[in-house]
Amino acid sequence: MQRSYLEFEKPIEEINEQIAQTQEIGEKGKVDINATIVDLEKKLSTTTKQIFNNLSPWQKVQLSRHPDRPYTLDYIKSITNGNFLELHGDRNVKDDKAMVGGFGEIDGKTYMFIGQQKGRNTKERKYRNFGMANPEGYRKALRLMKLAEKFNKPIVTFIDTPGAFPGLEAEERGQGEAIARNLYEMMLLKVPVICIVIGEGASGGALGIGIGDKVIMLENTWYSVISPESCSSILWRSWDYKENAANALKLTGKDMLKQKLIDGIIKEPIGGAHAEPEKMAKKLKTEIKKHISALEKLSPQERVNIRTEKFSNMGN
Repeated sequence: MQRSYLEFEKPIEEINEQIAQTQEIGEKGKVDINATIVDLEKKLSTTTKQIFNNLSPWQKVQLSRHPDRPYTLDYIKSITNGNFLELHGDRNVKDDKAMVGGFGEIDGKTYMFIGQQKGRNTKERKYRNFGMANPEGYRKALRLMKLAEKFNKPIVTFIDTPGAFPGLEAEERGQGEAIARNLYEMMLLKVPVICIVIGEGASGGALGIGIGDKVIMLENTWYSVISPESCSSILWRSWDYKENAANALKLTGKDMLKQKLIDGIIKEPIGGAHAEPEKMAKKLKTEIKKHISALEKLSPQERVNIRTEKFSNMGN
């Protein structure tokens, strides 16, 4: 599959092209190019580390939207080895394709997985509404959470959305109420809840499935009340200041951890989650098992009390 490169990844793209060209010359001319390839691979490794160890907040925003980045269903299928049963519908209006969820199994233990799902191409993006859920998406998520609570199964949510769908029809069907209901109900769930930001974490769209015992971010993701572009358009009447907005919003994992708004950061492979998706999925699986195991040692009431206190203390 053809790899996509972001603007700041151009030096990496150039070295990869050099490697490909050198290999082609070696194959056609039947000459020994091993030493040259080794040197280029060393240069590639050094350049990649230099770039990804010094990312700006705006570059992390770009990386969170990388077209090759794994989405919710990619992670679920990988960490459950395909042992996943997707459940549909909010039992009221329809099945929102931007919100997915169902029971999955990790090493013989059943979990409820819920998350926003984006699309890879134009057709898929339209089908998934670009990962922007309608009210029925949040009501579907709540229905699945209540189902998990009924059968005493832990919940894992994957957050990756540019925001809740802002259309008139969504507001008419109660977008604000649906998200507010989820905030209230998630705070009181009796089963362990882990929320993981795997891409974009924008506004109430992210928060609608973001109340948990543990809220964790992948290294190259962001979590904020507004996107840098929208913030720039409000403050400067132009999108040209999106980098300034990204810096001011303090939306990276490190900023969020410093403000005690999240509980941890999961490091991504050098080059981002899309560079080694299987390795990233294994890390996620390990983190999920570790946190759920610790949370299950607490009683339901203890978990609810700690969860409530944690979110009540934010902003003090």
